[in-house]
Amino acid sequence: MDVNTSLFLSVNDFARASPWLHGPLTAYANDAVVLFAALLLAGWWIARRGDDQLRMAAALWAPLGTLIAVAVNQPIVALFHEQRPYDTLGGILVLATPTTDPGFPSDHATMAGAVAAGLLLVNRKLGLVAVLAAALMAFSRVYIAAHYPLDVAAGLLLGAGVTLAGWLLLRRVMIRIVQAVERTRLRPLLVATPPAPRA
Repeated sequence: MDVNTSLFLSVNDFARASPWLHGPLTAYANDAVVLFAALLLAGWWIARRGDDQLRMAAALWAPLGTLIAVAVNQPIVALFHEQRPYDTLGGILVLATPTTDPGFPSDHATMAGAVAAGLLLVNRKLGLVAVLAAALMAFSRVYIAAHYPLDVAAGLLLGAGVTLAGWLLLRRVMIRIVQAVERTRLRPLLVATPPAPRA
């Protein structure tokens, strides 16, 4: 038995032994996208109050990088076309709603990894919260038998990698966009303090 399957079965055994977690972790695995959206909103709010163009550029890049990471993941999923645990293993506990979509890399984990990496660029404390939320997302997807551990690990790495690589490439562009928007009527969306009066 390979390590990936062995790890999955260990988590599945834990799921069998922890029925009190079925409801919360199933809900988190399926619906925590709302939490990650809220974290991105918090990143924007923190950057806006800080009056820091670099931080605001990162806050705007975080959701954009997440969308790009999920988009990049789609052809990879189609290329590998890996089956999910409930398609390949018999006698396991399945809490996920079965789907015909391939499982590698995990879309949910890709999204979570991208958000976590993006928010680490904005604010360290908020980023660490997002890292913990991403780790829980990855675990919960395995817990409900929607994915193998390798599926979610690859998703986390892909999401974080795309976001960080994109930031390195586009950081200056994002800063210029912030600078340009701050000179328009949309400035209050990016900066909490009013502009200094002209002499």
